[in-house]
Amino acid sequence: MEFQYRKLILSLSILSLSTLSALSHSSFYPLDNFLIDCGSTVGSTVDNRLFVPDSAKRDSSLSSSTRSITLRNENPPPNSPQIYSTARAFRRPSKYKFQIRDEGTHMVRLHFQTFNSLKFDWNNTQFHVLVNGFVALADFRAGGVESPMVMEFLIWVSTGKLVIEFVPAKKSNFAFVNAIEVISAPKDLVADTAKFVSSDKVEDFNGLAKQALQVVHRVNVGGSKVTPFNDSIWRTWVTDDEYLEPNSGSKRVYFGGRIKYQDGGASREVGPDNVYNSARVIHSTNASIPKVNMTWVFPAVAGYKYLVRMHFCDIASISIGLLYFNVYVNGNLAYENLDLSMASNYILASPFYADFVVDGDDSGVLRVSVGPSNMSVPYAIDGVLNGIEIMKLNNSMGSLDGDYCAGWVLRNWPSGHVGFVVPLVAAACLLLSISLVMRRKMNAEGFVAWSRLPMDVSEANAKHGNAHPSS
Repeated sequence: MEFQYRKLILSLSILSLSTLSALSHSSFYPLDNFLIDCGSTVGSTVDNRLFVPDSAKRDSSLSSSTRSITLRNENPPPNSPQIYSTARAFRRPSKYKFQIRDEGTHMVRLHFQTFNSLKFDWNNTQFHVLVNGFVALADFRAGGVESPMVMEFLIWVSTGKLVIEFVPAKKSNFAFVNAIEVISAPKDLVADTAKFVSSDKVEDFNGLAKQALQVVHRVNVGGSKVTPFNDSIWRTWVTDDEYLEPNSGSKRVYFGGRIKYQDGGASREVGPDNVYNSARVIHSTNASIPKVNMTWVFPAVAGYKYLVRMHFCDIASISIGLLYFNVYVNGNLAYENLDLSMASNYILASPFYADFVVDGDDSGVLRVSVGPSNMSVPYAIDGVLNGIEIMKLNNSMGSLDGDYCAGWVLRNWPSGHVGFVVPLVAAACLLLSISLVMRRKMNAEGFVAWSRLPMDVSEANAKHGNAHPSS
């Protein structure tokens, strides 16, 4: 097993991108970088980035079947980003079109916040959002969105354009948006393969890159909030306190040295220094190994698969070769006896990440755990985790939110009776479902993810390895 373990690390390194210097700023410059301030007539600067008015036609354009409504907050809250002081509202289906130069995954961020307006009743906002044929949001209501809300999606683009459509749920409803970001993602951000973890097996999951993904949780474990200003691709990482189960036996650790990014590991675009220089650990202070797991619990919706990305960086061990632990997702063993020293080429403070795919179930939660293994060492660190990202995958209807496809949403407007015709929706979307499955199979062959941790977990170990489940 050790030979296969080393062989996989070598293959991942060969396929990786060049090492980024941790002493320099990120060298990532997206070829496609659209920052749109909707409803505004002047540019707005947020986190040193300039959002341009959506009326400024460059490589993006607004297309509406009727006149849209521009809204402005005449009394914005102090220190509120300027992009939330304006919005564009739509009475009928309308779309933004972006000319794409860089084929591949694109980050799509939609900004929403309501504000007082004499000519607009926010209680009438209910709408769907479609992105390149995927349903991103369904029956989205904004009446209670009083603080900024950012919805983030990862969408594969191969056609030279990306289209975002806003569709009112009914003829009496409105759609709106404050700002839009469309940015070409780093090539290593979404690998094409992951490990599918269930109660009885761990197996390859292929075709991930061309799925539509919605980022639902992004957590800096043990550390402080990371804002877009401090992230190389302008993400927000929240603290983990809300999700960590009490009495987990964990300890926060912080690192003031240099994070050592290297080939075969995570790049700074995959995870910034501010995520890898903090962590939670399980620490054995005597000759006995603690029988406890650190566990984080996140809301999840049944009927969808989720990508769970776990970020690891050993910033706590005093030497290499001392850190071994198990990784669990939804109580099932995802990785047994993870040797982080071997995975990081025997370099401390060198980051890696691992991707797992799991099914959302009727419990309504998704659990991520790290705990000691039967190879853990006394008087040492027996578990570490630096960050967690959870992303929802589109379902067989090509939807991230609901049981109907984008084509049905458009054909059904303006009657707005989507909820009463689910059987018909299934029939109408059958061809789309077959197309998505076939596309994933066609793209699954011959592709290996370069930047995941090696995972060699037998089905027998997966069935019997959950030695220390959290209570």
